[in-house]
Amino acid sequence: MAASGIPLDAGTLMSTVLEGILYGFSILLFIGTIWSLTYKQRIQDINRPIATVVVLLWMLSTAHIIVNIIRVEDAFVKYRYTYPGGPSAFLADVSQQTYVLKHALYVLQTLLADGVVIYRCYIVWQSIWIIILPSMLWCSVAVTGIIGLYCASQSGSNSGDIYAQVLAKWVTAFFSLTIATNLLSSGLLIYRIWLIEKNASTTRVTNGTMMPLLHVLMDTAVLYSVVLFTALICFVCSSNGEVVMLDMIMPIVSITFYMVLIRIAISRKTRSSSSINIPRRTTSEAGRDSSQQHSMQPLQVHIPQFNVDTPGFGKGNEGLVSPYPAESL
Repeated sequence: MAASGIPLDAGTLMSTVLEGILYGFSILLFIGTIWSLTYKQRIQDINRPIATVVVLLWMLSTAHIIVNIIRVEDAFVKYRYTYPGGPSAFLADVSQQTYVLKHALYVLQTLLADGVVIYRCYIVWQSIWIIILPSMLWCSVAVTGIIGLYCASQSGSNSGDIYAQVLAKWVTAFFSLTIATNLLSSGLLIYRIWLIEKNASTTRVTNGTMMPLLHVLMDTAVLYSVVLFTALICFVCSSNGEVVMLDMIMPIVSITFYMVLIRIAISRKTRSSSSINIPRRTTSEAGRDSSQQHSMQPLQVHIPQFNVDTPGFGKGNEGLVSPYPAESL
């Protein structure tokens, strides 16, 4: 099936430019995320799993844009006059190493990002049963992605473009399963945090709230799902707009992940500042209260104590009834 819409060569140039712009924005957020994870933190206190994921996302998005630039240079400079059919034919050849490599990076980043969301679901629900279905979907995404890459690598230059029947069904399944995995995992995560916030609102003793984090999670989930759904529609309709959307997804995944971590860091700093600014009574005030205690009736107050060593409660959640550490999100 012939591709329609924007010409493939023009779409490739457009996708590279847009990816470069979004990549520059993701670099700024990457620096901010690293700062939020390491500022005034000892090495042993840094959340190493989250820091590792942050660096891996940066490495994958960086490698993807490098491969994309090399692919554009090959199509429009190196093989412009030697490849049969010109740049458009070169870009339509799914057996090219640069094509397979850039999509392999995309599959890896998708698996990493979806895996992190599933891990977050496990953290907030504290139940392995909750993540069984998302985990099965994640495995299906991995299988369809690997098979799609294999079909692309084994196809010859004359066997048809990306919309060939055999490859198209695996690509369609990959996009569909990715959307389902993201919506299900994000929905479970957002619903659980909403329940926690609802239950905590009646017993909270400080001004801490998880609503800003909840809003960020909702925004990032919707943004990622809309971009994926648009790419799927373009692919099903055999539009070269899929090329543009697919290249934009790489930095968008990193941006959404960094936004959540920065939001957590801001919330933690705000709660710390609020606790520091609580007015304290002076010694004279305390003495006056002590002298008047004969007119006071006894009052029993039960204050639950939570700290970083309490199971299920994390540092930075003082005064907030939350069954999981905020840093693990």
